[in-house]
Amino acid sequence: MWFLCCMATTVTSWDVDQLVLRPPSIQELVPTGHLAHFVRDLVRDSLDLSAILKTDTEDRGFPPDDPVMMTALLRSADGQGPSASRRIAKACEERVDVMAVTARQAPDFRTVSDFRKRHLTALGELVTQVLKFCQKAGLVTLGHVALEGTKLKANASKHKAMSYGRMQQAEADLTATV
Repeated sequence: MWFLCCMATTVTSWDVDQLVLRPPSIQELVPTGHLAHFVRDLVRDSLDLSAILKTDTEDRGFPPDDPVMMTALLRSADGQGPSASRRIAKACEERVDVMAVTARQAPDFRTVSDFRKRHLTALGELVTQVLKFCQKAGLVTLGHVALEGTKLKANASKHKAMSYGRMQQAEADLTATV
């Protein structure tokens, strides 16, 4: 085994300053079949966004972000985690799967929040459209939903709570038992 210490090992070079001749497409960085691609394509091609598109007609100020992209961003965020506007805006800058949905656009958190507030009812109706689409695709089955609202009496009363003296007594009893 003496020869193993003298052999040079070969490692792959790690050059963080190496430039790429052709920058990769953000779509290439997210694996095929990822939920981000599905949500983006579903919102862009299959959902009826007329309720959202007809209300975004503001002519003043900076041009707004594409409402289809914003809808896809919110639907993607609902399915993958961050729901707060600030976290969604941060994910647009840091997460590759979210960048694949937005095509590397990064709306401000106020833009995300204002869009959600302005189109709250229309976005709620999109959930129904998505569920119907998934049902047609065989991904889900729609049935009855039951909520159980039983109220039980809790055992955490002020009479059951331990005082400092009672805790010392209980600790002594437990020590004796052990």
